[in-house]
Amino acid sequence: MSVPLRDPAGQTGLVADPARDPAPDPKPPTRSHTSSPLRQTRSLFDWLFNDRQTGQITIAQFPNVPLWIFLLTVVLRWVVPNGTAARTALDWTALAALAWWALDEVFRGVNPWRRLLGLGGCVFVAAGLALLL
Repeated sequence: MSVPLRDPAGQTGLVADPARDPAPDPKPPTRSHTSSPLRQTRSLFDWLFNDRQTGQITIAQFPNVPLWIFLLTVVLRWVVPNGTAARTALDWTALAALAWWALDEVFRGVNPWRRLLGLGGCVFVAAGLALLL
């Protein structure tokens, strides 16, 4: 309810009666928290693949130094015979390079997807260690 009020200049206006009208809610009305499955999927996709620094979608990147080393050792394993000292050194180099890449992704990955890839690399490193030891 509003009551007429005369200000010092003599103007009459309507002012809310604080005794009868509660203060308006300062928060704007919100929509229902229920959203469409498409919107939820898009939101999950953005959360998983958006680069936190650039805002771009990042699923794969050009390989960095440890990954190049790992890929090179994979190719060399096709040529170097099993049971030799060179093969053992190659296996340990591959494992170290993969561990380097995986831990780098886990701790410095640009989005959750890259961190999950790093975690998967850590699983491969653990399996490789179990085979080499």
